[in-house]
Amino acid sequence: MAGNTYGQLFRITTFGESHGPALGVVIDGCPSNLLIDIDFIQAELNRRKPGQSAITTARKEDESFEILSGVFEGKTTGAPICMMVRNNDQRTQDYAHLKDVYRPSHADYTYQTKYGIRDYRGGGRSSARETVARVLAGAIAKLFLAQQGIQINAYVSQVGPIKLQTNPDQIDVSIIEKSLVRCPDETVSNQMIDLITETGKKGDSVGGAVTCIIKNVPAGLGEPVFDKLHAELGKAMLSINACKGFEIGSGFDAAQSFGSVHNDEFYITDNTIHTRTNNSGGVQGGISNGELVYLRCAFKPVATIRSEQQTISTQGDEVTLAATGRHDPCVVPRAVPIVEAMAALVLADFTLRNNTLNKHNL
Repeated sequence: MAGNTYGQLFRITTFGESHGPALGVVIDGCPSNLLIDIDFIQAELNRRKPGQSAITTARKEDESFEILSGVFEGKTTGAPICMMVRNNDQRTQDYAHLKDVYRPSHADYTYQTKYGIRDYRGGGRSSARETVARVLAGAIAKLFLAQQGIQINAYVSQVGPIKLQTNPDQIDVSIIEKSLVRCPDETVSNQMIDLITETGKKGDSVGGAVTCIIKNVPAGLGEPVFDKLHAELGKAMLSINACKGFEIGSGFDAAQSFGSVHNDEFYITDNTIHTRTNNSGGVQGGISNGELVYLRCAFKPVATIRSEQQTISTQGDEVTLAATGRHDPCVVPRAVPIVEAMAALVLADFTLRNNTLNKHNL
C-alpha cells in the first residue's frame, strides 16, 4: 500500500490500523538536539482524542504515547524518531454487522475494489483514527518551528450554516481552547454547540470548516512551479479524512473580485516590506511573503450516522443500514489539532529545505 509517507527533508511515515494493536509514525530528518517536551506532545494528543466533551464521540481512548527511538536524554539524536499509541478501547463487535455491507460515503467499496480486501473494523487505514500519528509528528514539527518563532493556531470558523465573520488577523488565539467547539467567539460558539447537539439527537451529522493561521512565517518559504507553499498546504489538508475543500487567502471569493480590489499593494515601515491587504494569504508565486499565512478547510458531515440509509451488500443486494457504535455528530472540533499538525509538517519541511538552499548559496 503506497501513500503512507509525506515530506521531503522532514519526512514522516505513518503505520497501523484503527483496530490493530497500535498506530504510530516514523519521523526522518528531524534535526538533532531538539528538546522534546513530553507534556506538550501529550496535550496535542488530548486535543484530538475522542470523548473530550459532550459534543464528541463517547469513546474513551487513553492515547498515551511511547517514543521507541530517536530521542536520548530528552533530546532528538538525528536518528529516525518512532512514536506509537496503543489502541485500548476497541469494540470490534460494533462493526460486525458491516462485514458484508458497503457503508455510504466511506472507503469500504473503493478499498475492496483496489486491494481485493478491506478491514471492516472501522475502516483500517482509511479510518480517521490514523490521524493520531499525524498529531504525534505534528507536535515534533511544532517544537522545531517554535525555535524559528513560527506559531500555528487553528479554530472552527463554521458549523453548518453558522459562520464566524471575524477576520483571521483579528482572532484572539488565547480563547480558542476555552470553547467546546474551538470557536474563538462565545456567541457563535454557543450557536454551533446547540446545532451540533440537536443534530446528534436526530441521529444525523453536520459539516463545518476549520481556519488555520500561521504567524511569523519568514519570506522565502516555498518552491516555484510544482512545490509551491500553498500547493503543499493544499495537499496536506486534503489528505485529512473528511476534508473536501481547501482555500488560502481570499480563496473562492477571489473569483468574484476585481484586480483593482484584490491586489495586495506593498508599502514599507521601518525598512520592512508589508502589504496593505492580505488577499493572497501570505503566499505569492508559491513563496511566503512574510505576512500572516491563513487557510481554510471544509469538512463534510461525518458519514456514519444513526439514521437509516440505503446501500448495498458485498453480494450486490440492496440493504437498509442504520449505523451503531460511537461517532461524532460533527468532526470539526477534533479536526483543529489535525489541521495544525499538517500545517506544521509542511512548514517544517520547507524550513529545512530553505536552510539547505541557503547553505548551498554561501
